[in-house]
Amino acid sequence: MSRHFSVAPWPRALRISSLLGTVLLVVIGVITYRAIPVRSGFTHAFGLGMAFVLPALLVGSLLFVVRGYVLDADALVVQRLLHSTRIPLAGLRAVRADPAVCKGSLRIFGNGGLFSFTGLYQRSGIGRYRLFATDISRSVVLETASRVVVVTPASPQAFVDHVLRLFPGATQART
Repeated sequence: MSRHFSVAPWPRALRISSLLGTVLLVVIGVITYRAIPVRSGFTHAFGLGMAFVLPALLVGSLLFVVRGYVLDADALVVQRLLHSTRIPLAGLRAVRADPAVCKGSLRIFGNGGLFSFTGLYQRSGIGRYRLFATDISRSVVLETASRVVVVTPASPQAFVDHVLRLFPGATQART
């Protein structure tokens, strides 16, 4: 009984940061490319490497954009642009909608606003968690014995209700 959930629409801040980030990475990449010495050798190769690092960051961020979620009886599948990330939910203990869960979080590794918010984050109270988000005000927290995952479906309550149907042993924790 798998079900697809749309990701939350991009809020204005994510649209603006993605647009400005894209423009900045492309412009600096072009400027760097134009500043490369014409002759060959180490300096030329290094310049080429530097010129293509920023556009590569842009493409990498695009590949990891969150497009949706699929919930089935044993896993959450986060749909990306060209691939998916499967997260086992065996032993799911609790699920809750928590619009404030990301406030005060520290990004350990990941993307903080170029097409999405993804990666490994940490916050006191919940510890380390994986984030797959667009609009953090629609956050849903999934807690297993070994991990915490935060997602942002378009309809957080419908997502929580479906999780509780799939995992009757899980509790709906209150924020």
